[in-house]
Amino acid sequence: MATLAGLAVAPLSCTQWTTSGRRQGTARFGIVTDSHYADSDTVGSRYYRHSLDKMNECVELMNEKKVNFLIELGDFKDQDNPPIEQKTITYLRTVEKVFQKFNGSTYHVLGNHDIDSISKDQFLINVENTKIDREKSYYSFDSNGVHFVILDANYKSDGTEYNHGNFDWTDANIPPAEINWLRRDLAAARGPVIVFIHQLLDGTGSVYVNNAAAIRQILEKSSKVRAVFQGHHHEGNYSYIEGIHYYTLKAMVEGPGDENNSYAIVEILPDQSITVTGYRKAVSKQLDPAIVKV
Repeated sequence: MATLAGLAVAPLSCTQWTTSGRRQGTARFGIVTDSHYADSDTVGSRYYRHSLDKMNECVELMNEKKVNFLIELGDFKDQDNPPIEQKTITYLRTVEKVFQKFNGSTYHVLGNHDIDSISKDQFLINVENTKIDREKSYYSFDSNGVHFVILDANYKSDGTEYNHGNFDWTDANIPPAEINWLRRDLAAARGPVIVFIHQLLDGTGSVYVNNAAAIRQILEKSSKVRAVFQGHHHEGNYSYIEGIHYYTLKAMVEGPGDENNSYAIVEILPDQSITVTGYRKAVSKQLDPAIVKV
């Protein structure tokens, strides 16, 4: 693997280091998105086959840096044209095998392409979300004093789940049952909250969740959510709305070779400031804590 270096970030002071190289009192995790792995020919700027080596590089770096966990933000795999169900499952298992080389907890966010020629159930039984029931497509867990929430927006406007390619990628929604779960989960959360989702929550348009404004209102009302990490929009993005940071990670699949890889390490400090250290094409960002109005 080539030598890697994260982009420069603002220096952090008044924080001691442990012998393992971690800052005391921090939550540190890796993020990667839109690998779209398939043993298929390149289409446009999407180099499907290259994602396997790119993912391997990502996992090696995360093991070296000893992050608490590694999460991928959706569109983990892709398919052939025309699609063949069993080959799609093979692509999923192949990239998951590389992902599981990470020496720690792993998590997945469902993206629309994860349910192209297979079902949600078929995806979920072929991946490992550490200590999470396999049938759950949205869930939460705690790590190092931070509560993490994973959302699933792969539902059509009529409430039906995306299934075997039966979806419109511009019609992403979070249904009432999940919204009710989210309210309860946030109410019970202790400490700061970080949210992960594939489709975007910080605007309107084809790449955004249709009921994003309603979801943002729930997140804001909790006064606990510090940041939302998203995928889907391959070129990446960032916005800040009502005290919450929205960071969209650039896609792994875009462009050939290691130099066009994209992944990041996120650190949450005791003062709730957040540092995103981007590798390769991923953008580094310092996310300062908001002054929450009560």
